[in-house]
Amino acid sequence: MINITLPDGSVRQFEAGASGYDVAASISEGLARNALAVRVNGEVRDLHRPINDSATLEILTWNDEAGKNTFWHSSAHLLAEALEALYPGVKFGIGPPIENGFYYDVDLGEGRSISPDDYAKIEQKMLELAKNKSRYERREVSKADAIAYFQEKGDPYKLDLLEGLEDGSITFYQQGNFTDLCRGPHLPDTANIKAAKVLNVAGAYWRGDEKNKQLTRIYAITFPKDKELKEYLHKLEEARKRDHRKLGKELELFAFSERVGAGLPLWLPKGTALRERLEQFMRRAQVKAGYLPVVTPHIGAKELYVTSGHYEKYGADSFQPIKTPNPGEEFFLKPMNCPHHCEIYKTKPRSYRDLPLRLAEFGTVYRYEQSGELHGLTRVRGFTQDDAHIFCRQDQVKEEFIKVIDLVLYVFRALGFEDYTAQISLRDPANKQKYIGTDENWAAAESAIQEAAQERGLRTVTELGEAAFYGPKLDFMVRDALGRKWQLGTIQVDYNLPERFDLEYVAPDNSRQRPVMIHRAPFGSLERFVAVLIEHCAGNFPLWLAPEQFIVLPISDKYHEYARRVQEQLQQADLRGTVDERDERIGRKIRDAEMQKVPYLLVVGEKEADNGIVSVRRHGEGDLGSMPIEAFVRNFQEQVEELMNGRGTVAAH
Repeated sequence: MINITLPDGSVRQFEAGASGYDVAASISEGLARNALAVRVNGEVRDLHRPINDSATLEILTWNDEAGKNTFWHSSAHLLAEALEALYPGVKFGIGPPIENGFYYDVDLGEGRSISPDDYAKIEQKMLELAKNKSRYERREVSKADAIAYFQEKGDPYKLDLLEGLEDGSITFYQQGNFTDLCRGPHLPDTANIKAAKVLNVAGAYWRGDEKNKQLTRIYAITFPKDKELKEYLHKLEEARKRDHRKLGKELELFAFSERVGAGLPLWLPKGTALRERLEQFMRRAQVKAGYLPVVTPHIGAKELYVTSGHYEKYGADSFQPIKTPNPGEEFFLKPMNCPHHCEIYKTKPRSYRDLPLRLAEFGTVYRYEQSGELHGLTRVRGFTQDDAHIFCRQDQVKEEFIKVIDLVLYVFRALGFEDYTAQISLRDPANKQKYIGTDENWAAAESAIQEAAQERGLRTVTELGEAAFYGPKLDFMVRDALGRKWQLGTIQVDYNLPERFDLEYVAPDNSRQRPVMIHRAPFGSLERFVAVLIEHCAGNFPLWLAPEQFIVLPISDKYHEYARRVQEQLQQADLRGTVDERDERIGRKIRDAEMQKVPYLLVVGEKEADNGIVSVRRHGEGDLGSMPIEAFVRNFQEQVEELMNGRGTVAAH
């Protein structure tokens, strides 16, 4: 007999060899019917795989992230089976689940391609195969047999993947007529897959290397109910309306130019105003928190990044070195700000009394992202981080970390991000060579993060292998108005760069000690943050942040002078806005201002000019009536104060 410990702490006994399905059935028939997979001792496994030893166990359904991943991973195999039936001779790369659905990289062969006209037949074939209720059957194979199978099939991509696998660790999964190299886990059978949609097709180089062949990447999604697919497609349509690339163009916030270069955004006047407001907001908060502003160059000598370790880790993702007429002298566009800040720390001797030292910079960094991975402002080659590095004593780490958490939460409240999870990203204990630093330092850093998150009562998840190469981190995963997850703010504890740069301070006993370094960026990058913010609020920015907070709309040229007086009075109260003096009907002016998502439209005519008032319209709400200018200013400022303190509601319609 074996003991199975469930998430509520209860223990049930089963015969050795029982499966997760047996456990689910012992709890309820409904749970067994809805179970997709199980998590055994932290490892996600097939529902029917035998359990031979006592273990902790969690039943996974569609409501669990790991359950969805299993569902979509299995659906990727179903997509592959459909493609093999429709495109004989197709070769397969990889087909993982992603946040929403899955993809499969395939080589269709010369002269063949997939267009939107083909999506329906692929979906139809997937659902036709799903109705066969084919079991996903797992079997262990030797490396020699696996190589022989894919040699006979003529699939070079699977053979390439097999080179990196050890004999004894290789498994195949088969459903219907399709067999794939895969570690799993998978659904019991295909019957759960009731709705399928091919979303789009893109190009992807094999193993992400531009020197390799470009494959066809097919993105798709599946659901256990057709109703859920319809709901998802509706949400997808809403996401298209909110696409920051579309709204960025319509609202005249930013642009890209082929002459300037791919992945290098140009900030237009309105976008610059938005960006500067975010910077001012953060600068004020940082001054109150004791940060000192610094500025560092956009380039650094190669030796700087060799010392920091960035050259070894990011050299391949950096722009080519900048060579000078001086033989052997090389510079790089900086991929990170932290090495520069370490050198600022070293500009003079430091005492324990000087710590914590908090250095902050809106520093622009550069990474050579592959052209196929660039995406609007969310994936660019040049971006600005609201970067800061805190140099502190060991006994100050947790307190400083907690202060940074408070700063991140203040930012989220002011900008209307209410649904977030803190991801504690730790190193992979099975692959320590990916990281620098001693086990002792890693243990101390990981402990500080976990304790700080617990003290602040954060809702957390822990992910192994997601740490930075120099230390663990706390990443804030934010869900926007459409429920999509984004990684924004980050805080990282680093015992390693102070070691590499030989940073010191004089302790009370006159001994020389290493400071601990905390990296933090509440926005992450301004570009990515603005993109997420645009899509979260559909361009209806929080009132305090809107590039243009009001527009005065005179109903005819006779009231231009009064309109300008209104504008001047509002600007003296620190409100931002313009006057629309175009020779257009008032209805057209209102429609255009609504399209530009200006929060307040102030219509002025004879009645308003005679009485010193404005007729107020709120974007998305309509007419709010007439009021004196002073009353409008007072109401406006009260709303801004509420929003800045996290008490108001950010428009997200």
